[in-house]
Amino acid sequence: MAGLTEIRDEQLLKMMQAGDEEAFTMLYRRRQGLIYCFALEMSGSPSLAEEVTQEVFMALIQNKHGYDPSLGPLSPYLMGMARHQVLRSLERERPYVSIAHPWDGSGESEDLAAPSHEDPQFAISRRQSIHSVQQAILSLPEHYREVVVLCDLNEMSYQEAASILGCSVGTVRSRLHRGRALLLQKLTGGKKVEADRKAIDPSGCLA
Repeated sequence: MAGLTEIRDEQLLKMMQAGDEEAFTMLYRRRQGLIYCFALEMSGSPSLAEEVTQEVFMALIQNKHGYDPSLGPLSPYLMGMARHQVLRSLERERPYVSIAHPWDGSGESEDLAAPSHEDPQFAISRRQSIHSVQQAILSLPEHYREVVVLCDLNEMSYQEAASILGCSVGTVRSRLHRGRALLLQKLTGGKKVEADRKAIDPSGCLA
């Protein structure tokens, strides 16, 4: 397994599709977190995020979609597959989530209870801020939500987001500008202040 860490995704995929279980495990460990976080942030549903992650890797195993390395790296391709699965699931299962607290009971989110060294009032304020961000993102229209999730939460470039979404960089820019404005309105009640980005975990998933 240690020898696989330096192998590129594309080669791991070839090895995986040839029956190499260790290559599959390495590729899964490397990319499942990003796929899961994207699906979770788009839907607010841990169960849907798990389902999407499994479907993406099952499709890879079965070679359903015929990845073409000449068209670009594997990672944006995987995210594009995840996006397709998420949008299809959201369309099928509306209303898809109770945004009262979408991470409750998932077993996947971080423990939001205050650590022993953290001020309880600060912890309560932080939970409320996180909850507000979750609600605001989930309430965005999907075409704005996905660019906010990709570019702001997952810190992808405009070019990477455009590759995943199958649109131009200009479209990503305009959607992101509008999505951020809508998000700011929802978080501030229309007041012109900066959204609290401390509520977003550096890993990409909402804290």
